[in-house]
Amino acid sequence: MNAGEALVRTLDSHGVDTVFCVPGESYLAVLESLRGHANSIRLITNRHESGATFAANGYAKISRKPGIAFVSRGPGATNASIGVHTADQDSVPLVLFIGQIPLSEMGREAFQEVDYSAMFGTMAKAVMEPNSPANVARTTADALTLAQSGRPGPVVVVLPEDVTEGDAGEVAIPQPMPPSSAEASQTQLREAAVLIDGADKVLIIGGEMIKAEAATMRLGAFAESAGAAVVSAFRCQDALNNDHPAYVGLFGLGRPPYLKQAWAEADLVILAGSRLDAITSEDFNLRNDDKTILMLHPSADTIAELRPTMGIAAAVGPTLRSLSTAIQTPTAERAAWQVKLRSEFEAFQANAPEAVGDVDMTAVIRHVDSRLAQVDHVVTNDAGNFSTWLHRHFRYRLPDSQAGPMSGSMGYAVPSAVGAALARNDARVVSFVGDGGFLMTGQELSTAVQNGLKVTVIVCDNGHYATIMMHQHRYAGDGNYAAIKINSTDFAALGAAYGARSWRVEKTDEFAPAFDAALAHDGPGLIHVLTDVRDISAGGPLKPSA
Repeated sequence: MNAGEALVRTLDSHGVDTVFCVPGESYLAVLESLRGHANSIRLITNRHESGATFAANGYAKISRKPGIAFVSRGPGATNASIGVHTADQDSVPLVLFIGQIPLSEMGREAFQEVDYSAMFGTMAKAVMEPNSPANVARTTADALTLAQSGRPGPVVVVLPEDVTEGDAGEVAIPQPMPPSSAEASQTQLREAAVLIDGADKVLIIGGEMIKAEAATMRLGAFAESAGAAVVSAFRCQDALNNDHPAYVGLFGLGRPPYLKQAWAEADLVILAGSRLDAITSEDFNLRNDDKTILMLHPSADTIAELRPTMGIAAAVGPTLRSLSTAIQTPTAERAAWQVKLRSEFEAFQANAPEAVGDVDMTAVIRHVDSRLAQVDHVVTNDAGNFSTWLHRHFRYRLPDSQAGPMSGSMGYAVPSAVGAALARNDARVVSFVGDGGFLMTGQELSTAVQNGLKVTVIVCDNGHYATIMMHQHRYAGDGNYAAIKINSTDFAALGAAYGARSWRVEKTDEFAPAFDAALAHDGPGLIHVLTDVRDISAGGPLKPSA
């Protein structure tokens, strides 16, 4: 068999059932093999390489399996790089395969030649390049294993054209390795229990590894045993059912005062699968606090980088389960603090600034929340201020129901919705995106149409790069804005042109019937919601400069 066939058989043996791509002449042997394995591996053709890697990211987040993308060399690889960076910062297992020039042409500035080790070396866990057809299967298996090991992340595999087309011989197809992770020792569990039992106000930050390990139930059970309050790391709100009495909110952008106070009051912070990323830590300022921190994370390197009071490098879910039985009954003070924070969270959701414009995004999100609570669903979101309403007013009740870029990548929402819909075929996927983000990758709605996916895209259109406008307002003062206007687009017409059913919403009371009709439609839909830029975020309009 040739090496392209060996690669695809290795994917098949590792349970890969979906791959995303923009086709290229540099990996024709792989494409031909994927054609021959169409009964077991779905090949999804994207419209842009960033769409392929974002879709693979969304697929990985919701399926908890590695996302797979194939792109061609040079321009294809550079277009795909945004998805690699996003997978890195989001701790998402992704393998990007790049067709490469033939071995004989390397180092001569051949057509579309790029040094991928230099390009991806700082944003991928590894860059691998098999130098003979016989090595392709093993390299593929190693990449899949590494992407899922420890702290998950992206791996790049570079495929020289002549290598994939070459004869691999009677190569043995590698089988998947059983997952392995260190377990917390009894000594570590006892020491951690002493920390927990000695604290009166315990705050847990549930992060991306809770999602990756499907450990939401164990997090909830531990919070109940400990009497602790749980917040989610940035865009990890499905780490715990938001209706759980221990859940008290999101450590994200525009953090409300009650959560700032909760951090100040906490005498123990437990990082449950969170690396305390930049947004969650308020640009690392919280890392500088003299705070007692217990960190549970499978990666010893990640723990060493943070230098917490105590770290346990082990699978998070089993560690939480063991700690649940190792700790004492929580004190009355600790339980009362949890109840107080839960009450403040509910008050924060119940209250909202009054909208200036004709569309109240609070009402929009509350309606979406009420309807999706009745069905299996996934919500994806893009970068942008519109997402603050989603963060504040939507309740994530299901595990594996949120896909948002912790890296803040624009253009993520629509292609990731394609991946999420393929990961969970029976779920209704709702994608929130701004006008700027949709104009970057909205063409992936055509991919959803081609594959008959139940994706509803909600375009929040205020005609501006509003997040940047907000920052310019703070930096330069009222009206001192540059490069933030976007010509309004008829997104409903554009959605219809892609083949989706479309609706236009200009007033609040028009949204509910449009959304209900979109949910009733067994296929892709787009709702164009025109919002007022003065409603800059869920925190309210911009305040006049002092």
